[in-house]
Amino acid sequence: MIAEDLIMISVDDHVVEPPSLFDAHIPDRYRDRAPRVVRTGDGADVWTFNGATIPNIGLNAVAGRPKEEYGIEPTAFDEIRPGTHDIDERVKDMNAGGILASMNFPSFPGFSGRVFSAADDKDLALAVLRAYNDWHIDEWAGTHPGRIIPMALPVLWDAEECAREVRRVAAKGCHSITFTENPATLGYPSFHNEYWDPLWRAVCDENVVVSIHLGSSGRLSVTAPDAPIDVMITLQPMNICQAAADLLWSRVIKKFPGIRFALSEGGTGWIPYFLDRVDRTYDMHHLWTGQDFGGRLPSEVFREHFLTCFISDPVGVRLRHDIGIGNIAWECDYPHSDSSWPHAPEELAEVAAGVPDDELNKITHENAMRWYSFDPFAHRSREASTVGALRAEAAGHDVSVRSYDKGRFEKSVGIEMGRLSGQATA
Repeated sequence: MIAEDLIMISVDDHVVEPPSLFDAHIPDRYRDRAPRVVRTGDGADVWTFNGATIPNIGLNAVAGRPKEEYGIEPTAFDEIRPGTHDIDERVKDMNAGGILASMNFPSFPGFSGRVFSAADDKDLALAVLRAYNDWHIDEWAGTHPGRIIPMALPVLWDAEECAREVRRVAAKGCHSITFTENPATLGYPSFHNEYWDPLWRAVCDENVVVSIHLGSSGRLSVTAPDAPIDVMITLQPMNICQAAADLLWSRVIKKFPGIRFALSEGGTGWIPYFLDRVDRTYDMHHLWTGQDFGGRLPSEVFREHFLTCFISDPVGVRLRHDIGIGNIAWECDYPHSDSSWPHAPEELAEVAAGVPDDELNKITHENAMRWYSFDPFAHRSREASTVGALRAEAAGHDVSVRSYDKGRFEKSVGIEMGRLSGQATA
């Protein structure tokens, strides 16, 4: 299959929230205390909420910028592509990149909404979180039906309230909730605690996938404060590997056999070794650890409950049958620094050369549609959904790489992990 004939749904992209996010959705009594954007003295646009300042980090919105401008400095809305925060421009960027549909993780609230959960006033926190979810579902996803897979933030501080929010957003057509890869690191009960059972029950009842993005525990894989940043970038998938092991061996899957998790931005090349390892661990140790999967291997159970995702993973594509064809989905990661937008179709076509069309279709869109109960073809025909058709629709839309740097910061090469860790907001 050539790039122009692909149909591509990305299960991991990101939205840089616009300043108007809460205008139409926050109750009046909380309006003065809702998150808002302010311009700092050095020209950066930052969010403020609950006494905290949360910058938009430049590395989170580098689409369309030359690589020499990548960095962690706080940025402003006029220094990033409009498609990062404007839904009409986002759809134009998606068309130009040949992407039919996209699921967008949050930015300033953190991948699991931990910025909101930190508020002492939990009534305020809940109002802000619900307003965010309504904006995401009704405006960000609702403006262009069939183009954005809706995703909701969780109520981390109250499992019962979280379950109610899952049911509320599911009634609005949202079948994905983002969640932390390790609640224990955020000060909440672990995956092994019955505390979360109301949430697990709700996602099973409502056919909602628990989407776990790497870094959503608020902790980076930091080996030493003075280690090069390249170490952390290399080790990022290890966070997701830990979450997969934690959940697979937990009581959750045994008690809630209908539950499903997505391991977002975790890559796939490590999965075959992981499955070999859990099967050997089970064989060698289950008689004394007490693990029981009902006569099945852990690898079989994994394939029933976990969706794995990749951007460009030649090893994972080659080992796709060891992973499970029904357990792999593609992601673009726009507008983050790992993304190959707007040339992702060409990259994938090269990586997947020789993969049969029926298998590639599962990876590029069919698995995403099935897992997230999402049907873009209810809104446009398959013929109008290919990379080639979408790009024709975007004819004239500028996707050229250009400088957005206004010279507010002196750029330097190299950064230690301790400095980045101190600025992490995921």
